[in-house]
Amino acid sequence: MNILITGSTDGIGKLVGIKLAEQGHEVYLHGRNREKLNKVVSEIKEETKNENIKGFVADFSDLDAVKQMTQEIKQDLSKLDVLINNAGVYNSSKSQNKDGLDMRFAVNYLAPFLLIHELIYLLKKAEKPRIINLSSAAQSPINYEVLTGHEERSEGETYAQSKLALTMWSFYLAKTEPSINVIAVNPGSLLNTKMVNDAFGKHWSSADKGANILYELSVSEDYQDVSGKYFDNDRGTFAEAHPDAYNETKINKLITTTAKILAD
Repeated sequence: MNILITGSTDGIGKLVGIKLAEQGHEVYLHGRNREKLNKVVSEIKEETKNENIKGFVADFSDLDAVKQMTQEIKQDLSKLDVLINNAGVYNSSKSQNKDGLDMRFAVNYLAPFLLIHELIYLLKKAEKPRIINLSSAAQSPINYEVLTGHEERSEGETYAQSKLALTMWSFYLAKTEPSINVIAVNPGSLLNTKMVNDAFGKHWSSADKGANILYELSVSEDYQDVSGKYFDNDRGTFAEAHPDAYNETKINKLITTTAKILAD
């Protein structure tokens, strides 16, 4: 299978990339830094003896760069079986991107939204395509002044809002694209990753906990017919997401607002 993992030069993205490469899949990694990405591609090739590993570069806070990356993917891939939207940010040296949008909304929600919009036809070419969107136990109602870049809030608040937005959109996508299985997943709270340690200075569980569930959701037959659900890996089962994720009025407002942001 062709599998694209965003944010895969370290943390659970890299770990699941190794697991998938070991099973012989064609794995496409993504990172912000070309030198680091090339190094990880070489490492995984050597470790897994799988030569079918390639990398794509884009800074996900730059939506123009995301779109450019999708053009390169379209040139290289004839289909996409699995997309794991793992790239995420909590702390950032800048609160907003070059377009004046909150960094967490840009990276955690708008970039994957744009990515899937551009790659949807590659996913539809696969026999049983899957999208795995990285949500979080932290989910908070969306403030539209923040989403559109007119107000600023703390990192924690905008992170939680961005993760709820991703979850709401996942459920919308599952309904509007029934040929694609879409699952939102909290991979586990405070896993031992760079993002978590930078943000909180501590962790509760190993990064392997997150990588293992991403691997299972991506390729296991147990999940091949599951769509429009939220998997909470803190509990090890499917669970209820934030109530807003099931509110059609709020979901439609989010999708409409998102389309306007990306059209500007």
